Amino acid sequence: MTPIVSIIMGSTSDLPVLKKAADFLNDMEIPFEMNALSAHRTPAQVEEFAKSARDRGLKVIIAAAGMSAALPGVIAAITPLPVIGVPINSSLDGVDALYSIAQMPPGIPVASTGINGALNAAILAARILALSDEKVASRLDRFISTLSSKIVKANEELKAVKYDFKVD
Repeated sequence: MTPIVSIIMGSTSDLPVLKKAADFLNDMEIPFEMNALSAHRTPAQVEEFAKSARDRGLKVIIAAAGMSAALPGVIAAITPLPVIGVPINSSLDGVDALYSIAQMPPGIPVASTGINGALNAAILAARILALSDEKVASRLDRFISTLSSKIVKANEELKAVKYDFKVD
């Protein structure tokens, strides 16, 4: 099985955040790979990864990093594939990483989730893939249909919450 999504993290300390993306891709039956690469500590490996990504069959890259968060932007500067950046809350409440990912120069786009938004990164990757893959589209449609039922259920459960001045 060839991976079509790559999850790249700047450090394995980011794995607890990226686990949500991996779990979602796994549930959606989307083949993926996971690697730790650093734009600052392993720049040659990042360059090789980005240059070979399309030829290896990848379709979307999820790249997560904290602090200066250069990883998604460096990858996007090298590959024509869509890159989804996940800013990691490792310092300054993750705002530094968010700005680094979102404030890319013209011509080098990186989609960005919110801070620690790995699940949304995986959902966005699935939406991109669903444009040309009916099986992914069908599984994604089923997932989306569960979102409203969760809120309907939660709203029903709120009716059981009692307060002296709560009007039902």
